[in-house]
Amino acid sequence: MAIKKIMIGLLIAGILTVSMPNVVVATTGNYSATFYSNARHIGDRIPMARSSTSNGTSNWNYGTEGNFASFATPNGIVYIGSDDHNVYALNANTGAKIWNYTTGDVVDSSPAVANGIVYVGSYDHNVYALNGSTGTKVWGYTTGSHERSSPSVANGIVYIGSCDHNVYALNANTGAKIWNYTTGDMVHRSSPVVANGIVYVGSYDHNVYALNGSTGTKVWSYTTGDNVGSIPAVVNGIVYVGSWDRNVYALNANTGAKIWNYTTGDVVDSSPAVANGIVYVGSWDRNVYALNASTGTKVWSFITGNAVESSPIVVNGIVYIGSFDHNVYALNANAGAKIWNYTTGDVVESSPTIANGIVYVGSWDHNVYALNGSTGTKVWGYETGDAVWSSPTVTFGIG
Repeated sequence: MAIKKIMIGLLIAGILTVSMPNVVVATTGNYSATFYSNARHIGDRIPMARSSTSNGTSNWNYGTEGNFASFATPNGIVYIGSDDHNVYALNANTGAKIWNYTTGDVVDSSPAVANGIVYVGSYDHNVYALNGSTGTKVWGYTTGSHERSSPSVANGIVYIGSCDHNVYALNANTGAKIWNYTTGDMVHRSSPVVANGIVYVGSYDHNVYALNGSTGTKVWSYTTGDNVGSIPAVVNGIVYVGSWDRNVYALNANTGAKIWNYTTGDVVDSSPAVANGIVYVGSWDRNVYALNASTGTKVWSFITGNAVESSPIVVNGIVYIGSFDHNVYALNANAGAKIWNYTTGDVVESSPTIANGIVYVGSWDHNVYALNGSTGTKVWGYETGDAVWSSPTVTFGIG
């Protein structure tokens, strides 16, 4: 997308101060079902088998003609969208293409997978349900504008936001609309999160919403000082979310009352991950922050070379996150010290995910990368000069 590339160029040049959306992936159980995997979007991972990849060796990368959204990886398959209008299914071990499905426009939405079906949005105004094994379309639902938001699937319902200002609840089997809730502006990048029957989502009308998952009735809304493109994380009765007003908020999940806010130096479009009582999130002030989940007090911050819109994942004491400085970082979750960084050929707006000790991430250089999670070693045998501190033992789980 030419306009998007121009905006990125202006940002890197230090001219543009507004942010662009991104999405995140997380896991729980046996495989990833939706970005931030279980419908609550908790960024912690469950350790299981160690990767069989040899130390210091990247597995593969697969190029397309566009820029990548973040992705989910159930059962050894990487599902991912691209600005080349396609949804891809790739072998998680080899990077070989299994299938691709061509939509009518950019696919920046991150796929969610449930019961063998891949759900994803497109800039062509449609939400798609695709057969996870073959890529065959099961159904499509047309909204009034493009989808940058990513779906969540819970209790047989697909929840997704649209730039037509609506949040939609669709029957997961048929695509039939169950309800829609109209906000005051685009639901652009923020994606619905489901916890205890309540759908949490942000809108560019500056609000965070809590909606009844069955009826779409508003339970509460909380007004921030600017657009909300961040995806909420709901943990222990607290909603954590960022805003363009430069703040990270902790809100009571039942009432919407503010518990605390932490002010960063710029837009917070990154989506929080919560692990072991710490909230991890990126900001356009170039920092990755670790905040006490109960009080909002800063535990540490790590500065990258440019804006951080990518959202973190936390696995075995390591925080993985991308930056507009072209790098993927592995940081010590307790202290924020850098373990390694991997340099791609362009902006890393995509959010990393992990399966079997391998970090998967997309870049604006048109590639999907599979990196050794313990070393950060690049594809094509080009090794970084950064320290190797630990080797995570992780796998994908199920959603």
